[in-house]
Amino acid sequence: MYMGEFYMNKNQAVDAKGKPYNRTMFVLLLLVGAFVAILNQTILATAFPTLMHTFNINTSTVQWLTTGFMMVNGILIPVSAWLNTRFNTKWLYLGAMLIFEIGTIMAYMAPSFGVLFAGRLVQAVGVGVIMPLLQTVMLTIFPADKRGAAMGMAGMVIGLAPAIGPTLSGWIIDNYQWRDLFGMLIPIAALVLIFGLVYIKPVLKTEKSKLDVLSLILSTIGFGSALYGFSSVGSDGWGSQTVIVSLVIGAIFVGLFVWRQLTMKEPFLNLNVFKSAEFSIGTMIASIVFMAMIGVEMIIPLYLQIVRGMTAFDSGLTLLPGAIMMGIMSPFTGKIFDKYGAKKLAIGGLFLLSLGTFPFMFLTKTTPVHYITMLYVVRMFGVAMVMMPVTTSAMNALPVTMMSHGTAVNNTVRQICASIATAIMVSILANVTTDNMPAKHIMKLNPIHYVSLAINATLKGYSAAFAIAFGLSLIAFLAGFMLKKVELLPLK
Repeated sequence: MYMGEFYMNKNQAVDAKGKPYNRTMFVLLLLVGAFVAILNQTILATAFPTLMHTFNINTSTVQWLTTGFMMVNGILIPVSAWLNTRFNTKWLYLGAMLIFEIGTIMAYMAPSFGVLFAGRLVQAVGVGVIMPLLQTVMLTIFPADKRGAAMGMAGMVIGLAPAIGPTLSGWIIDNYQWRDLFGMLIPIAALVLIFGLVYIKPVLKTEKSKLDVLSLILSTIGFGSALYGFSSVGSDGWGSQTVIVSLVIGAIFVGLFVWRQLTMKEPFLNLNVFKSAEFSIGTMIASIVFMAMIGVEMIIPLYLQIVRGMTAFDSGLTLLPGAIMMGIMSPFTGKIFDKYGAKKLAIGGLFLLSLGTFPFMFLTKTTPVHYITMLYVVRMFGVAMVMMPVTTSAMNALPVTMMSHGTAVNNTVRQICASIATAIMVSILANVTTDNMPAKHIMKLNPIHYVSLAINATLKGYSAAFAIAFGLSLIAFLAGFMLKKVELLPLK
């Protein structure tokens, strides 16, 4: 019988203790809680200027609200595999939601930047557990031939929540107070906690395994340093001592962490998942697509605000149709995956992603905004066809006992790749723009001509950044042909 999703008469779902539960309410609470938690990744996207003014801080300081959040999030994800198998699913999820709620209340009531920052770090602890737990549970409470549809619902949350963050943030900042960014989440999280006491059930088998403290230390220093290093590239540059030292320390400690996991009898994070070629290819494609998605999500608003002079809210609205498209399509692509597998979906989706990315390399200062919106919709349609289907295909290649480790590895790799993509695209944008800027003396001789040349230099920077995203899309497209039909492993 299935782990977590056992079946009784009339297809009644029962938990790990053999007791029946309401799977619909269970999944709904998981999705709502995860949506609220993941939304926090981008909820402050357009709030930085307001926060800088409120707390009298500079750009490098306020950026820590995002950098610190990403670092803690990335550090917690590798630990999630151990947490999932050590603690009762119900109390692990509700505990993570409670931690998230406490962090949100801290941020809402913050009298100083220090308290706001601490609240964000507390939030990140909860999100770092909730995100991989959502995927692990969705993969285990549904039988293998229904996982595509289940992961499609998870993909709707994982893709849609961070995508609507900038638009929602801009609207709230323009019409309300910055505290409302957090205040609106408090009652939703509270309702999830209250109803979760009734409907969330323990569905994953647990065992009393010991935490390998050394692995935790190596993981924390390694992934924390790597994420900090990549996150600092945008402000400090690749040649910065901070960036170089952080990346070197990160590489050393991640290497030690990997070595320890491969030599332990019972590893903290089982990297043997990479012995499955299908898992490795699926994780690689999903990570590359995530890099292309996150990078462009960051660059387009910059273009719209800096070159076109749009407000943060309006630039967010430009991307909203694409976010909605991904939210709508994810459940449908999941069902198609269940019927036809990942290969055809992935190849089609990656073709659309490449097709929708290519024209961005040729943006001008007069490119119609509706054209940009249309291209972004095409890209997100392609992402919806790829992201969760290839992730599900990768997980289907693993035995159920490895699901939590596979999910943790998949999410960790994706988080690191997102940081790398952001760092590379921001640095290329800045370097190419700087290299093509006109000489300063032209400003005095012909100011109008100088402005025109400066805009052209900026556009060359954006063209180079989008070329990276197009290159990533092409690499993923070629890798899509390596996917194979996965023979579903029995969940025993």
